[in-house]
Parts: sequence; structure tokens; C-alpha cells
Amino acid sequence: MKFVWLFWVVRHINDFGYSRGLLRGSIGTVVVLITAVAIGFALQRKRFAAVSAGALVFGGGIAWLACH
Repeated sequence: MKFVWLFWVVRHINDFGYSRGLLRGSIGTVVVLITAVAIGFALQRKRFAAVSAGALVFGGGIAWLACH
């Protein structure tokens, strides 16, 4: 299943900002991931809230990158 997801990402790579260059797309994806991890660490005492908030921020950030 993990490989299917990877192939889907590669097939839709232009949707995530990589059509403007590998560096710009990578920076945007890494920034979204770091933000999600930071929110997860901020809510570290509440495990469910940390995972949920991190996933929500990461999903929203990737969706935003795909639309802009």
C-alpha cells in the first residue's frame, strides 16, 4: 500500500508545486511538515490531540500547496 501512495504522489507531482522547480516544491513540503511536527510537539501531553492536529495541519498544508 505504501508503494501505491508513492506512485500516486509521483504521478501528481505537478499538483504539489514541483512544476515550478524541485527546490520550491521541496521547500513548501518541508515547511508544511515542520509546522505539523511543531504543533504535534506543542500538544505533546495530549497524544490524540497532537496526532490529530499534526495530521490536520499537514493535510491542509499539502492541499493548499496543491491548489496554489
